[in-house]
This record gives sequence, structure tokens and C-alpha cells, in this order.
Amino acid sequence: HVQLVESGGGSVQAGGSLTLSCVGTGYDFSSFGMGWYRKTPEFEREMVSVLTRDGTIMYQTSVEGRFTVSRDNGKNTLYLQMNDLKTEDTAVYYCAADRRSEPLFGMGVPAYWGQGTQVTVS
Repeated sequence: HVQLVESGGGSVQAGGSLTLSCVGTGYDFSSFGMGWYRKTPEFEREMVSVLTRDGTIMYQTSVEGRFTVSRDNGKNTLYLQMNDLKTEDTAVYYCAADRRSEPLFGMGVPAYWGQGTQVTVS
């Protein structure tokens, strides 16, 4: 069965960096688009970044220029490099996967989700 496992969260001071990883198993990793999302007390879920299976990338405006999404299909891993972190980036970060791009961009809900990893910026 499909499983997504995030890692790399933690606590960091404002201006610092973290790299999140998401390992996907149980499916053909390269044939799925993937995305990073976050949940805060204010927002139930917001898209942070999407990387489709054909390489299209989108970022939420607030993270553009600071976050970089990438994937290594050979390692079945999705990454999110987060630089210049701000207190408002504090959230639980989730990765998600779907064969179709539309749910990743908000036109629906991605089919598969990880368990989340906490990022705290102080």
C-alpha cells in the first residue's frame, strides 16, 4: 500500500534553515505528482509547494524565493529546502501524492498523505 513518511522537522531560530524529506513507498514514485502542505491553528491546510510528475513547480507566494522543492526519483524521495525561516512558517508540514495534478493544486484533495512533521520557528 502507499505510504509517505516525512522527516527533517524540528525547532530553529528565525533566519535558519531546515530540509524536509518525504519517502514514498508502495507505488511508482516517478509517476505521481507530489506536494508539500502545512497546517496551522489559523489555516486548516495550505499548499506550500507542488512538484508535478512532469516537473511543473509552484510555490505559495509567502515562501517563494526561500523554499525549494525537489525530488529524487531514484531514492523515492521528495525534498523541501527551507531557508530564511520566519515565525509564520511554524506549522505541521505534510507531503502528499496523487497521480493527477489537479488535486495537488487544490482542485480536489490529494489521494495520499504522510503523517506530518512539526516545524517550529522562534
